[in-house]
Amino acid sequence: MSVAIGFLPVRPHRVVVLALDGVYPFELGIPNRVFTCVPGAYDVVTCAATEDRTVATNADFTVTVGHGPEALESADTVVVPPYDMARIAPELPEPVAAALARIRPGTRIVSICTGAFALAAAGMLDGRPATTHWALAPRFRRMFPRVALDPDVLFIDDGDVLTSAGAASGVDVCLHVVRSDHGSAVANSVARQCVVPPWREGGQAQYIDLPVPEEGATGTAATRAWALENLERPLALAELAEHARMSRRTFARRFQEETGTSPGRWLIQQRVRRARDLLETSELSVDRIAAEVGFATGTSLRQHLHAAIGVSPQAYRNTFRATAAARV
Repeated sequence: MSVAIGFLPVRPHRVVVLALDGVYPFELGIPNRVFTCVPGAYDVVTCAATEDRTVATNADFTVTVGHGPEALESADTVVVPPYDMARIAPELPEPVAAALARIRPGTRIVSICTGAFALAAAGMLDGRPATTHWALAPRFRRMFPRVALDPDVLFIDDGDVLTSAGAASGVDVCLHVVRSDHGSAVANSVARQCVVPPWREGGQAQYIDLPVPEEGATGTAATRAWALENLERPLALAELAEHARMSRRTFARRFQEETGTSPGRWLIQQRVRRARDLLETSELSVDRIAAEVGFATGTSLRQHLHAAIGVSPQAYRNTFRATAAARV
């Protein structure tokens, strides 16, 4: 199934997926699965780093892909899925380095999980923020100290380079690319087609193995759901803890364990997310949107939106309205 976006671009945005030896089959298929849900918008192809186009996976089979490394020269976006940890090294094999060198300047580059190791080995992440699977963070830091690694997030968008954490984070980052290219409505529709959440809360900390909670302990999920229905309210920590029937200290600790972030930071993230939806889909003023999502003033909304995505509410609205107009 797919979702129409109401227009056909002059030329589809070309996504080239680079399959390296040891590639994980599940993640290899994510870009095609997500991007082809937007018909006419993306042309997704898969290539190998060598001309023979045969790629060993980390499973008990090999795959033959449709293109050699020359496909990278025509890419608008390159996606590097993860590959087997046994093949990770500080320096790339010569064919892989040569393949990555074919990518044109300005091309958007996306990595999934250990794909970040290939980008780092190619020098593409030096001095930039990046992420990878939390379990590999110590190894990554030792190998690539010039990269500003943040293992606590699901993905990082640093403009023309995006990196993501393990497995399902590949879905997250591809949906984020669709959202950036075509807006939240299209990304949400794609998420429904893939039967995945359009946006996952929190960071990687919620997936790290932790001790089993003590008997009788309860989680914060119900309180988070309640908070989302009441974002326009101040929602102080004491009120959230009372709703969860916990002490403030216990609630804050459990919240951090389950979401990877603090209650205050989580609330800001949800308010910014809701504000972005309203900026895209409504005619409400900035001050009115601020009130609707729980920011005290329009100034507060402007500050938080700029901190989150680097633009003002009006600039964000103008961008997505221009995109929407192009679809008519």
